[in-house]
Formats: sequence, C-alpha cells, structure tokens
Amino acid sequence: MSRFKRGGQIDSRAGFRAEVNVSPIPNGLLKAARKSGQLNLSGRGLTEVPLSVWRLNLDTPEEANQNLSFGAADRWWEQTDLTKLILSSNKLNALSENVKLLSALVVLDVHDNQLTTLPNEIGELEQLQRLVLSHNKLKELPEELWRLTNLRSLHLQQNQLEHLPQEIGQLINLDEIDLSNNQLADVPDGLGNLTKLVKLNLSCNKLKSLSPAISNMKNLRMLDCTQNQLESVPPVLAQMESLELLYLRHNKLRLLPELPQCKTLKELHVGNNQIAGIEAEYLKHLSALSVLELRDNKLKALPDEVTLLEGLERLDLANNDLTSLPCTLGNLPKLKSVSLEGNPLRTIRRDLLTKGTGELLKYLRSRIKDEPGDNATEQPKTAMTLPSQAKVDVHSIKTLKTLNYSDKQETLIPDDVFDAAAGGPVASVNFSKNQLTAVPPRLVELKDTLSDVNLGFNKLTSIPLEFCMLKHLSYIDLRNNFLTELPSELEGLAKLRSIILSFNRFKTFPDVLYKIPALETILISNNQVNAIDPVRLKMLDKLSTLDLQNNDLMQVPPELGNCTSLRALMLDGNPFRNPRAAIVAKGTDAILEYLRSRIPT
Repeated sequence: MSRFKRGGQIDSRAGFRAEVNVSPIPNGLLKAARKSGQLNLSGRGLTEVPLSVWRLNLDTPEEANQNLSFGAADRWWEQTDLTKLILSSNKLNALSENVKLLSALVVLDVHDNQLTTLPNEIGELEQLQRLVLSHNKLKELPEELWRLTNLRSLHLQQNQLEHLPQEIGQLINLDEIDLSNNQLADVPDGLGNLTKLVKLNLSCNKLKSLSPAISNMKNLRMLDCTQNQLESVPPVLAQMESLELLYLRHNKLRLLPELPQCKTLKELHVGNNQIAGIEAEYLKHLSALSVLELRDNKLKALPDEVTLLEGLERLDLANNDLTSLPCTLGNLPKLKSVSLEGNPLRTIRRDLLTKGTGELLKYLRSRIKDEPGDNATEQPKTAMTLPSQAKVDVHSIKTLKTLNYSDKQETLIPDDVFDAAAGGPVASVNFSKNQLTAVPPRLVELKDTLSDVNLGFNKLTSIPLEFCMLKHLSYIDLRNNFLTELPSELEGLAKLRSIILSFNRFKTFPDVLYKIPALETILISNNQVNAIDPVRLKMLDKLSTLDLQNNDLMQVPPELGNCTSLRALMLDGNPFRNPRAAIVAKGTDAILEYLRSRIPT
C-alpha cells in the first residue's frame, strides 16, 4: 500500500518536495520500543504493519539527525533488539515477509485479526518462544513454522484449521498448545513427540478419536477434549502419569474412562455424554480426585464404591436418571458440594435437597445401619470449630481456590476475608447463610478467576451492576433471598450455566435469563412467577433443567413442548388446570409430549 493511502489524502505538491515517510505509529512509541525491546500496537485499526516497525532495529532513528547533544537517555545507538511485538485486535489479513527482520523476537502476538495465511519467513524467527495466532481465519500453516524449535507456547484456537501435519512433533520444547475451536477431525501421531507438553487444548473440534501417541506426553497435566465426537478414550491414556485435569464434556462417551495409572488426577469432567453406568473397579484408581463432574448423562445408579474417592470435594450428578443415592456417600470426608437437580430421586425428600450439601450428607449418614462407631466421623464441636469463631481457611484458598465464609450470620463480610484471598486465584465463593442485605462490593476484586458464587440464605433485595463484572461466572446461587428482579446487564455473563433463584419474590420470569444462551439450569421455584415465554425459552438450546414449582402459573403454554432440550421440567404446585396432575406426575417427557399435542395446527 502506498504512503498516500496510509495518510488518507493525496497531496498534489508532494512531487515537488522531499518525500516524508508518514507512519501511523507515533515516533515516541518507536523510540520507547528501542529502549525497552517491547512494542504494543494492539487495537489501532491497522490493516498493515508499517515498514518502520519491521526495520525498527535496522534503520537509524529519526532522533539521530535531530539531537546533537546526547544525554544518557538519548543514546540511540545503545538500542535494544525488539523481543516482544503485540499486534492483536487489528485488521491485518497478512503479515509481511519482513517479519524476518525482527530476528530477536521472543514473543509475537497477532491474535484477533483477519489473517488467512502466514509468511514462510516466520520460520526464521529462531528465538521465538511464544506465538499467539488465535482468533484469525487460518486454514493452513506454512511448513516453515515447524522449524521454530524454541517455541514454548503456541496458540492456534479460533481458526479454521482442518489438518495438522506430522511435523508438528518437531516443536519438542512446547509446554502449551491450544488448538480449540477449529475444524480438526483428527490429530497426527507426531503430536506424541511433544513430551514436554503440560497443557493441551483440543476442545470444540470434530475429533472422533484420539491418537494413542498422546500417551507419550508424560508431563501433561491438563487435557481438554470438550465438545468433540469422541465415543471412547484410548486405554493408553491411562499411562499419562502427570495428568491432573481431564475434560471430556459434550462427547459421545458411554463409559467412564479407566485411568489406573493417573494417580495425580484431580478433576475429571465427563458431563453431557451418554454414560449409563460406572464400573466400580474404575473408581479405586481415582483416590486423588477432588472434582467429578457427571452431569447430563444417563446414570441410573451410583456404586457404593464411590466412597473410595476419599479426596472428593465436588460431585456433580445433575440431570441424570438417579432414583437413589448410596448412603455411604455421606462418609466422604472432604465432600463439600453435591449437585443433584434434575434427577427423579425417590428416597430423598425434595425439601432436604434445598438445604444444601451438609444437610444431605448428614441425612445419608443417618441412614447407614449398624455401622460401628458412627459418631467417630463427627468432629468434636469445640470452641475452635464453632462457626461464629471460625477463622478464614487460608489453606482452602490456596489449595482449593475456595473462599468459604458461610453460616456465620454476619451482616457484612469482614475485609480480612477478602484480604486473605488476595494472595492467589479464587474460583469459588460461598457466603451463604449470613444476614447480608447487599452483595459485598469487594467481590469484584475476584472477577478475573471467580466462576462459582453462593449468596443463598441471606437478605438480598437487589443485585448491583458491579456483580455483572464477574464475567467468568458459570454458577450462581441466590436462593432464599428477597429478590424481585435481576439487572439486564447480567446478559454479559456469557459463561453462566446454572442459576438458582428459588425462594425469592419474583413475580415475573427475569427477562435477562432469556438472553444468556449458555444456561443449562434455571431453578426458580417457590416464587410468584405468573407466566413464561416458550418461544424465547426455546432459544436457550442448552437448557436442560427448568424448575418452576410452587409459582403462580395459571396456564402452561403448549409451545413449551417445543423446548426439546429439557431433560427435567418441574411444574408441581402451580394453579394451572392443564396439564392435569396425572400427566405432570409422569415426568418431563410426558409433559412435553402432551404440550406438543395441544399446539394449534
């Protein structure tokens, strides 16, 4: 592109005077880059990178011709080679071959552009350790890319890649690679050569199988294969001895994978599959597991051997076909959270489920018959363990990323609680069972990492706009408060999967909930909701659980039957006449079938 186009105007007198190379990059920014070795040009609307950037370390800077009295700060000849270049969030559709001129680059970030190709010369950046190419339109990659053997981190997510060559295995120093949200139907065996890899993200592709070669990744700690088409997992996966986090959600698995040598596995996520049963034998190898997520499967029973999971802290069984639970579940010493909504449980009263995990486990323990030393599992209730005197559990914050200050009957959360959380990332907050009349304002300090928040059993009357800054929230519990509405800005919580609003004072179904497409679970029982919009509900194509029990619904719109994603629809305790109680008692499938039959033709 000519200099005239870059400047936006054509000067008719330009040919009669010395040329001036106009750059859209301020000279001061380039001058600072020569000193620091770093240049950030993100979000500047660039359609091409000015030549002055590529030649930053080659051309004599402009100030050399202007400044004849050199101070310590103006020694342009002592410039530092550019090692970090950020070009993200622009409008680039290509990178110049001149990228090779920045041979000292260690970090190159061009995410969020419109790149369709990469220059072959990118292979000459031998010092490169971090390359970010995500959120572009790349369909293929130059073979020269695989020469970058010093790469430690490679981000290729959100492109249009359909194939990866075997040569990817040449990047032997990679410890992180993100290939999510592409069109990959398979991964090459060469990927198994990346033995230093710690994180591998293959989510949101079209994988039907995994290469057994990935079992060579003995240092791999995180493997994410969410939202593919996997029907099974290769047995050799069990040889990945360092694996700590395994995500297999939204696939077609029928069995829980057997992982006998994964002794360090802490989290196993296999929700949204077709798992109908769990082999008891498989559980004995997972003693280090702290999170087991099995929601949205077809489980009919949980084996007694679940008690072998002595380290389990969170168990998600929502939206299965469980009719009962093993009483021995109550003996798991570290279990803090059990999700059971959307199951046809017959042996446990529904009101007991609303009281929280602690009460549920206590009930299950009480059902164990003839167990010697039953009281041995009860911790002595000394002054050190009374809720009113308990201190902030710093250990939970550091190891579990959990900030728990529940059941204190406090009207305010002390600053000491938030101060204790300042030292590390917090993913889960539990401030339930207090006397809070407002959401703690310092909660927003955790916005970068917080995914679960429990503010149930308080006295909240409104949700502040600042709450909507918690963009990573996937689970919100606001049950048993005094809420009448939700802010429309809640729409910005794009990752929100589950919200509990039971036992509040809603008279209408919160409009904003129709605008959060990721929602899978909405529990809004025991309010005064008088109507729902079935057409807008149908747009929530991931919604699997909807609890509208004990509200003021005078009628159930027939079009609700078109919400075929629903696995659990609860309507008891409303004043409508149709469908009749006999149909409601038959369960979700019968209700939806009846409603569809009533749609006018």
